[in-house]
Amino acid sequence: MQVPLTVLSADGKLIASFGETRRIPVTFAQIPVQLRDAFLAAEDADFYHHPGVDFVGTARAAFEVLIHGGHKVQGGSTITQQVARNFFLSPEKSYTRKIMEWFLAFRIENELSKNDILQLYLNKIFLGHRAYGVAAAAQYYYGKTLDQLTLPECAMLGGLPQAPSAANPVTDLKRAMVRRNYVLRRMYDVGFIKRDQYEKALATPDDAFPHEPPIQVEAPYVAEMARLLAVQKLGNKALTDGYVVYTTINGKLQDAANAAVRSEMLSYSRRHGWFGPEAHVTLPPTPDPTLWSKDLGALYPVAGLQPGLVTDSSAKLAHVYLQNGQTVVLDLKAVVWARRYINENRTGPVPSAVDQVLKPGDIVRVAMDDQGHWQLAEIPKAQAALVSLRPDDGAIVALVGGLSYTLSQFNRVTQMARQPGSSFKPFVYSAAFQRGFTPASVVNDAPLIFADTHTPGGEWIPANDTNTFRGPTRLRVALAQSKNLVTLRLIDAIGVNYARQYVTRFGFSLDQIPDNLTMALGTASVSPLQMARGYAAFANGGFLIDPYFIQRIDNRDGHAVFVADPLRACRDCAQRLLADTAPTPAPSPPAPAVPATPAPGSSSGLPPMPGDMTVLVPAPVNGAPPPRVWRHASSEHAMPT
Repeated sequence: MQVPLTVLSADGKLIASFGETRRIPVTFAQIPVQLRDAFLAAEDADFYHHPGVDFVGTARAAFEVLIHGGHKVQGGSTITQQVARNFFLSPEKSYTRKIMEWFLAFRIENELSKNDILQLYLNKIFLGHRAYGVAAAAQYYYGKTLDQLTLPECAMLGGLPQAPSAANPVTDLKRAMVRRNYVLRRMYDVGFIKRDQYEKALATPDDAFPHEPPIQVEAPYVAEMARLLAVQKLGNKALTDGYVVYTTINGKLQDAANAAVRSEMLSYSRRHGWFGPEAHVTLPPTPDPTLWSKDLGALYPVAGLQPGLVTDSSAKLAHVYLQNGQTVVLDLKAVVWARRYINENRTGPVPSAVDQVLKPGDIVRVAMDDQGHWQLAEIPKAQAALVSLRPDDGAIVALVGGLSYTLSQFNRVTQMARQPGSSFKPFVYSAAFQRGFTPASVVNDAPLIFADTHTPGGEWIPANDTNTFRGPTRLRVALAQSKNLVTLRLIDAIGVNYARQYVTRFGFSLDQIPDNLTMALGTASVSPLQMARGYAAFANGGFLIDPYFIQRIDNRDGHAVFVADPLRACRDCAQRLLADTAPTPAPSPPAPAVPATPAPGSSSGLPPMPGDMTVLVPAPVNGAPPPRVWRHASSEHAMPT
């Protein structure tokens, strides 16, 4: 039986489920008696008494075919025959297939008990909307486990096999109710329920609606990474054989990472001004929620931002109609941030009236703030990402590949190669310390001019970010203040070739590092995950770890088919401790107790960083909110850094 691939967090919370079918296998004992009786009454009331084929029922079906000119109007298959057909035969309707079905039914009856056959049937049967088996159907239609189903709900499920796609309570409630009431009548006629139960169930309305499995941890980028790796390791059967992937993601830290990225990107977007409504439509002369809903029908929420239609606006208020039929009110405080965008450095004046920003017919985004008030919002033009890993073994505990997976499936943590800028300088300083420099070494922070035939004027004149110079500066100060000219002089002193070769010890490939002095300014092309891996060497005492995000894969029986076995940095080894601060460089560290790859860190003058996590937040193209995102993520749920 096909069972979807399930992806869970490290704490067992659902991240995603992949597969064409919904199925939750259950044992016979887990199926309530009322639910069994409903299927037996509807499909095969004599199930426990016939040998696999109901000859009386078959004769009755054959007679009906004869009197109706060869057209089948009544089924004669027992539950055992349906099991034979569903597992071994095609749905083709022919006399040859029917004869094969009989022989298979007899064989199944000889090999399995009646309870085993019924268990197979109730786990295999298609019940509409990709739900296979009673447990999946109960979850989808009613959001319940089997032991929570009421008698009317059991009868509804019992009536679905006849026309699962067309006569289910989501697709056609009226037709499904007719079938449900028939099943209730059959249960009463064969003695499965009493009259008062029958009458009460008959009068009960049905409240079925689609219940998708509740996603407990929002990590869609991780889910896709897990799906790809599972298929790579297990083949296409990974999506159909009921495997369960346990990731290294921590649910609370992932929630904190999501909140940090979204909150700070919205703040960043607001600081850069209002780009205007997403679209504009012409409203009907009279209010018509049906037409309003159609205008919003093709839109979807993005990162918690709900699409809405402005139905009217004035100087003080605007009414916005949402997809769920709710109308929210925006006052001036809710739109005061929406200064018109001019360019990345300029915005227009602060709006003094709501209707300066919102016009009837505008399609906009709204979001609820921490105080429960609705605010005008917009989808940010910039993007951001965040990855957090354990430096001891490389386990990824939080990963956000972008503002919204719905908006963009491009994973900026693993797939994006961008310039890291000044965050690359610690690797250069580590190379310099290995060459004999120390944090107390003094290097001149003064202007530099290099001949460069590729630039106008034939000169390259690098500068500090502030365009100021400190003169002679200790390296500990230069690194803290990110002095470009000091870093350039360091590379010039130790040699570009040596610096390039040295930084590969932090996991970067040589072709990612430019073969010139600009590497001091962070012009390499690396991914955020590579940067986090490199920084982990500083945090763990000088060992190069391999990031990983899957800790175990279990089969449908709960047996592990894959268990991660990462190399771990040695916490108790001497090289993990702060090195001697004498001016002479410390020797390269010996091999660690656990065979992680050494990468110079504390042993070459950089002490281990405090905390248990390495968090990397790349900056968007037109701004620099990473410190804000990092602080938000680390404060939310007290994420260690």
